[in-house]
Amino acid sequence: MSKRKLTKQQTWRIEKIHAERSKRVNKRNTKAEEALLSSDLGPETEGLILSHFGTQVEVESISESDVKIATRCNLRANLGQLVTGDKVVWRANQQEGGVVVARLDRDNDLCRPDMHGRLKPIAANIDHIIVVVAAEPLAHANLIDRYLVAAETAGIPPVILLNKIDLIDESNKDSLNNLLSTYENLGYQVLRTSTKQKDSMDELYGFLGDKTSVFVGQSGVGKSSLVNTLLPGVDLSVGELSQKRKKGTHTTTTARLFHMPKGGDLIDSPGIREFGLWHISIEELLEGFIEFREHIGYCRFRDCAHKEEPGCALQQAREENKISDIRYQSFLRIKNSILENL
Repeated sequence: MSKRKLTKQQTWRIEKIHAERSKRVNKRNTKAEEALLSSDLGPETEGLILSHFGTQVEVESISESDVKIATRCNLRANLGQLVTGDKVVWRANQQEGGVVVARLDRDNDLCRPDMHGRLKPIAANIDHIIVVVAAEPLAHANLIDRYLVAAETAGIPPVILLNKIDLIDESNKDSLNNLLSTYENLGYQVLRTSTKQKDSMDELYGFLGDKTSVFVGQSGVGKSSLVNTLLPGVDLSVGELSQKRKKGTHTTTTARLFHMPKGGDLIDSPGIREFGLWHISIEELLEGFIEFREHIGYCRFRDCAHKEEPGCALQQAREENKISDIRYQSFLRIKNSILENL
């Protein structure tokens, strides 16, 4: 099918939009460069990005002082994309604001595809990804595995957090225990908590202390309620859980780093129903299943699809109970979703 030809008016409108965007970018860069030449700027100091606001970021000085002051800063040109959790070098303006002049190396970053399929970082320098699941809505292995693969691919240690344990009863206890034991047997840490049970929250406080963590999970699992408990006074909106569909609504709009009163930092990210893993390769997917790693490369055929081929090392490991059937089925479903989007 031939490509539709644009009219002169449409072409003019597109060119005008691009020109306006370029003008805004140049104006922002000029403002930052002018500030750098100003004698009002203080010395270079290290800082931590708490949040991103359009063309500016909120920076907090990294110091031993108990008093933490956040400053809105412009960005020097050609810094690349800065995200919450980035460590930067910045200079404060004696009158107001400041300028970020450099970004320090990242230990890691957490990315997700945007609506155009391009990978977009949303947070950096994370110690743990907390995969939040709940008794209601009932946790599913495939969703958990998607989060775990995403965390393993990013090189960020994942931890599974079973929330709303006060809702566990005879109807769901066995299925939840069987599901979570699969991950505990693989060496993943599983925490159990409820905002209604003080002892379990104390255990969570102890784990999060001195770490930078990100909570991810399906809507309705209680992420916002957990954050509201961990950060009294922040009062994030809590999405109502539909009684019919058992699904919540996304409530957060931008990533922000918070200091928890009892220690540790928490980056609250936009609600993510699931990670889109179609951007990773099949090889990365295989590595994302940690128990598969020792069997990779031992199949009889180099192009093994790991289904019914003779001499498949994964199939043999499955038959020997070295790979659980539930994880193998998750692998096949995720693999199919990747191939469908090639």
